[in-house]
Amino acid sequence: MLSNAQNIHQLHKEIAKCTRCPLHLTRIKAVLPEGNTSSKLMMIAQSPGKVENSTGRMFTGPSGKIFDELLNEAGVSRSDFYLTNLIKCMLVKSRDPSREQWDACTPWLIREIELIKPKVIIPLGFQATKFVLRYLGIPRPPGKSYRILFGNFIKTEKYLIFPLRHPTALLFDPGKREVMTENYKKLKRLKVER
Repeated sequence: MLSNAQNIHQLHKEIAKCTRCPLHLTRIKAVLPEGNTSSKLMMIAQSPGKVENSTGRMFTGPSGKIFDELLNEAGVSRSDFYLTNLIKCMLVKSRDPSREQWDACTPWLIREIELIKPKVIIPLGFQATKFVLRYLGIPRPPGKSYRILFGNFIKTEKYLIFPLRHPTALLFDPGKREVMTENYKKLKRLKVER
């Protein structure tokens, strides 16, 4: 029988070879989940960007610099989390994932949640938050009112959900820096409490 670490490693190998949807045709390097597989804090981003597709690592593009700055200001590091993506391959032209892409990738993420067994799930941005709420059967707010969830805790029977804006938001609206910094600072409390 495989250990949990071996099961996670096996899952990562399967993700790297995935051909469930056409996105694999534009994959240069598989961007596999990374970070601490023993962490009870799971962070879910939307998908790899162009730079990540080339490097095979999460958060290595422009949003990665912002991500590291936000974590640093919060007093935490990548190694405090298990980091993964909702969609495992780069979305062409950074479009929202289609139903086909969603259906192809979410089973991978569900298996990750089952293996990691996080206590806290931290979705980054709208699409990841939408997935987590749907997965847990939590009623979703309509349209743009999702933003009221960012930086607030949602307690469920099994998990604490802590949606945050994706670091990419600052590339489009630097004015959100202060509120995002304050929200990301709450991550240190989660690290200490877990």
